Amino acid sequence: MREGVQPGAGAVLVDKPEGPTSHDLVRLARKAFGTRRIGHTGTLDPFASGLMILCVGWATRLAEYLTGLDKVYRAVIRLGVVTDTADRTGAVIRSDEGWRDLTRAELEDALRSQLGEIDQVPPAYSAKKVGGVRAYDRARRGEEVALEAVRVRVDRIDILALELPEVVVEVACSSGTYIRSLARDIGERLGVGAHLTALRRTKVGSFDVARAIPADRLDDPEAVRGAWLTPLEAVAHLPRVSVGAREAAALSHGVRVPAPEGAPRGVPLALAHNGRLLAVGRVEGDMIQAGKVFAVD
Repeated sequence: MREGVQPGAGAVLVDKPEGPTSHDLVRLARKAFGTRRIGHTGTLDPFASGLMILCVGWATRLAEYLTGLDKVYRAVIRLGVVTDTADRTGAVIRSDEGWRDLTRAELEDALRSQLGEIDQVPPAYSAKKVGGVRAYDRARRGEEVALEAVRVRVDRIDILALELPEVVVEVACSSGTYIRSLARDIGERLGVGAHLTALRRTKVGSFDVARAIPADRLDDPEAVRGAWLTPLEAVAHLPRVSVGAREAAALSHGVRVPAPEGAPRGVPLALAHNGRLLAVGRVEGDMIQAGKVFAVD
């Protein structure tokens, strides 16, 4: 990693602008930090903006514990126009002026229909694979794309502003939820169709975009420090078990250690020593087994 930017391993909160792909952002970070060992923990469509968490150095091994965190989005839904991508980048395939007769009560009912655990069909233009090929590649070739529904969870959809045919909403949902599909399905429920005109991710787990660094400041050491997470901070959502020097040495060599009373079972544990992340492990029987041990800098 380039000297003076951010030494060691950890994660950085980045505010992705509209336009670049998620991998474009990774390339930018690799150049700024002077290392190829950088990975993201969940993509955003090019037209979308907002919070992305980039893992750096050996902390890339933590990505699997971050990708499944819940998300919060701010979205603008345009009623009455359907596009083939379910967002503003696609071609218009249907228009309907029926939105002019909609009431707020009808809109709220359509939003409620998407709450809870639902079976959601991803957009045809998505990164889901069909027969080993990305769905958007098949769609761009003009092929018929039939994607299976995926179980997702939508905790809330709050109306922030309403000026038909546009409605601005905030959505809190599980990882894997497509906000484009929500817009599409809300439009279908109302009988007029819909697509997204804007999408911004504002939270990932407990991490807020307000703390994130703009992508064009990744080469600014002071800005990076303000958006930096230590490995232990990055997995703060995992139950933490602190261990002493003897246990730390044993775990580092793959040796199991007794689990403290009350240690959660059946979930990954952040195993810490001297305030730093040593490993991620689980309770097996009455012992803790480290699944991933990290070379702490």
